[in-house]
Amino acid sequence: MRHIYTFVLFIILLFLFLLQNVYAEETTTPTLIQTYHADVTGDNKPETIKLLGTLFSSESAYYREIWAEISNDQNQWQIMYPGGYDPSLQFVDLNHDGIKDIFYQSATGGSGGLYSYQLNTILDTVLQKIPLPEQTYLSGSFQPHFKVNIQLTATSKPIKVDVQAREEDYIRLGIYNKEGNLISKNKSVMIDPIAFFEPIKISASKGYGLKSYQQISGAYHADQLGTVETIWYFENDNWIIIKTDWVPSI
Repeated sequence: MRHIYTFVLFIILLFLFLLQNVYAEETTTPTLIQTYHADVTGDNKPETIKLLGTLFSSESAYYREIWAEISNDQNQWQIMYPGGYDPSLQFVDLNHDGIKDIFYQSATGGSGGLYSYQLNTILDTVLQKIPLPEQTYLSGSFQPHFKVNIQLTATSKPIKVDVQAREEDYIRLGIYNKEGNLISKNKSVMIDPIAFFEPIKISASKGYGLKSYQQISGAYHADQLGTVETIWYFENDNWIIIKTDWVPSI
């Protein structure tokens, strides 16, 4: 009887070992996501750009590893990217040197609707990474009488948002009392990082820039107050703000 149990245990362990090997093979085999053809070196000949990834598992749409393989007749390059869902590449001259840059994006899959981005360029056969723009100043705070101040720059006049319609929620959360007075002094709103970038054409003479979308919420993330939409332009190795708009949700 003991020999039977030992044999059954051996079969189970062997099955688990083989299953693990099959699973490992499925999740480490690269997947060709898409093949592109674009001139990203400025030689007036299109390079072949293969976007590849390794899925987290055979049942998942999340790529835990993503990279691009770029090649022409003389050179090859590889770019490693953050993992994510639905990765894609765009080819736009964002640094205005006359050569198309390689703009990557993928969804993180989180509740905030955030995306991962990366911008690369090839100059004289050398692969370089261009930092993406960041908001250096944004602030928002609850004010008495169910008002919120949103300030887009250090010197701009605050934008006043009326949150009277949400007073019951804010009273319950202990931000205001029933008279509309602040219980928590200097209570700040929630400012998300930039969630989304998209290349946009600024003008025929200036070429392309980026437009960013950044959400501002009240007491919690689903309590959306509005979105800061900013147009950026790359100039003298820096991103400058051309325009910033507040788009209210309420």
